Amino acid sequence: MADATGTGAWGFTDDRGAALAAGRRPERVVAYVRAGAALLDLGVRPVAVYGSGHDGELLDPVKAGGLVAAGVPYLGPGRALDAERLRALGGVDLVVDVTYDGKSPYAVDEALVEGLGVPLAALSVGGDLPLPAIVARFGELGVALGAGAGASGRVADAEAAVRAAAGRADVAVLALSGAGPEQVHLARPGAWPELARLAELGVRFVDPGPGPGANWLTADWEYAVGLAPDLVLFDSRANAVPPHVVPQGARLAPWNPETPPSPAACARFLQDLAAALEDREP
Repeated sequence: MADATGTGAWGFTDDRGAALAAGRRPERVVAYVRAGAALLDLGVRPVAVYGSGHDGELLDPVKAGGLVAAGVPYLGPGRALDAERLRALGGVDLVVDVTYDGKSPYAVDEALVEGLGVPLAALSVGGDLPLPAIVARFGELGVALGAGAGASGRVADAEAAVRAAAGRADVAVLALSGAGPEQVHLARPGAWPELARLAELGVRFVDPGPGPGANWLTADWEYAVGLAPDLVLFDSRANAVPPHVVPQGARLAPWNPETPPSPAACARFLQDLAAALEDREP
């Protein structure tokens, strides 16, 4: 249970089952980019954010959400951080990361945070949880950090728009991440919470087929073209490359596999997808 006034003991249990505690509610939060963008949407402004091993020294604007406009500093990849750089921020009360396996933080060295003597919260974003549950957990952390409850009405409206669009347009959708002219990673929809949610809303995804890889099937572009999708959702992050070829007649729409798990960001994603299904401007 978190202290709502900020004057007294604070606690929160993260998705690893770690019981976090502090003498007062944390105010100076450093977060992984995706988590930081979600917290900002919820009303908690991080003092800084860091990236993953896929990120460079510049913040990926696709992953950043509102962080750039809010002037939140970017510290570079999390695994390259050191205690001196974090202490130079003028104090850190809490580090917020994500976890894909429910065991380990994804983008930061756990020992580094332990050395600072501050709590480390890791919230699940993997395929083991449905998207609404992931968003709800970030909302709970936001409330524990002093934010108001995140609005959910916009998500419900956006989901209704996706349902309606999927019902009107019979569109075969393929989600992918370009790896260069020779390779492409084809998303297995059930492994990605936002894609799985779209499928629940009636979106018809192309199954990339059997093969290795829990989240992606790696193939060549000829194989992807042969799946004959009507709509291609392409990974628009900086570490991915644009589609090398486009299946004949297929439309393209950007997809951020690290959409911030906040109601506002999810509503935008759903609204954009509804528009893409019907081939219109969002």
